[in-house]
Order: sequence, then structure tokens, then C-alpha cells
Amino acid sequence: MYSVIVVPGAGHGEQLRLAPGERLRFGRRAGSNDLVLAHEGVSRAAGEITAQGAFWVLSNLSAHQTYAVENPEGAGEHIKVAPGRLDAPVPFEFARVVLPAAGELLHFDVWAPRHDYASAGPRADGATTRPAFGLDPTKRYFAVLAALCEPRLRGAPHAPAPTVDQLTARLAPIWPTANRAAVQWNIDYLAIKLRLRPTGPGPAAPGPRLNGKKESLVSLALRFDLVREDDLGILAGAAGAR
Repeated sequence: MYSVIVVPGAGHGEQLRLAPGERLRFGRRAGSNDLVLAHEGVSRAAGEITAQGAFWVLSNLSAHQTYAVENPEGAGEHIKVAPGRLDAPVPFEFARVVLPAAGELLHFDVWAPRHDYASAGPRADGATTRPAFGLDPTKRYFAVLAALCEPRLRGAPHAPAPTVDQLTARLAPIWPTANRAAVQWNIDYLAIKLRLRPTGPGPAAPGPRLNGKKESLVSLALRFDLVREDDLGILAGAAGAR
């Protein structure tokens, strides 16, 4: 059963599938590599991917270049694989391997769609575990959080957080009475609920004061999957009152 799919960049061939334990070599030299990157800035033997069941590892065989592995669906998460590093585990289900090559950035994608889960066993006696974040998707604060995360969930992982004015305009179809002060209040409320602030919501104030708070909310929400792409559907539906 295949567990890893390598998707070359445009012009570099068809998809390649790896079963657990199989390896794929990539580099400039044709004949000795499974994925040929015909660029003078790529090492003849640049690296190797090994499928490991539900994940994969990357070896950087370059003597001088650091490779980056990005999460295209995340909030800018990435790992760096130093020259000569062997078997670096990659934690992303969808990943983009980026190779610097003589002033250019070449890339190819690697998918790891296989998911292994523990079987549901009998529940232990005792008190139930409290949820880490008690978010209610029917509340307006969740719609605000979804609108904050929307640009990055729509495929722009480095997009800045929307401004309060942009959020107000985005939420207007489902929240006709939304205004700048109400949206800012909900951002303050989220900062408390997600434990980014120790005090209660304060009065709204104009200016860029909330930029760091909004970025922190987006980063936390995406890091722990508090908002997923499926949740963006609420922006087309009705949000309840806070």
C-alpha cells in the first residue's frame, strides 16, 4: 500500500508513489535519480525521501545548501534540513520541499495521506477530561475567529491577519449590525477565552493596537485546529449571538 506521493513541479514528470520502506532520490543527474531537477544550482545527488508508514523522512545530501520543508496549508510552519542531515522526520501531511538553486527556489510537493489511529477502547472510570478550548461554533466570536483565519485557510499561509475594518465588511452578510467596536470586542473576548490576555475585554480603540493580538489568535487557532477549512462555511450562514 502506498503511503507517500511525490508531486514534482511543473515540467519535472509525473507523480511518484512510495510504499513504506521505499526510497526516492532526487537531484540534477539523470539516470541515478528518481526525480531529476535539471538545474545547474541543484546538486547531482541532492537528497533522498524515505516513506515510513504514515510519515516520511528527508535526507539532505547537499554539501552546502539548507533545504526548507513548508506546510502550504498552515500558518507559515516549516522545518529546515541542514546540509548533510539524514532522515529528518517531516510532520506535515502536505509538504513542499524548497531547494535554493543559484538565485532561484525550486520545489516539489510530498503528500502523506495515510492516517493511523488508535482503536477506541473502553472508557476508564473517573472524571472526564476538560476540553482544552471551549469554543462554540454557533457564537459570533467563532465567526470572528473564522474570518481572521480565512485568508490562510484559503491557501495564503503567509497572509497578514485581516484588519478590523476588513473583518467588519466580511462579517456583514451574516451579522448586519456588525461594527468596528463590536468586532474589536469579540477579538478581546477571544484573547481572554483562549488565554492570551489575563484581564477582561477593554474598550475599543482605533489604530493598529490589535495587530499582535490578531496574529496570536490566528497562530493559536491554526496550530491546534480550532478552526478548519470546513468551518469557513459559517461565514455563509447565520451566526448566533455572543
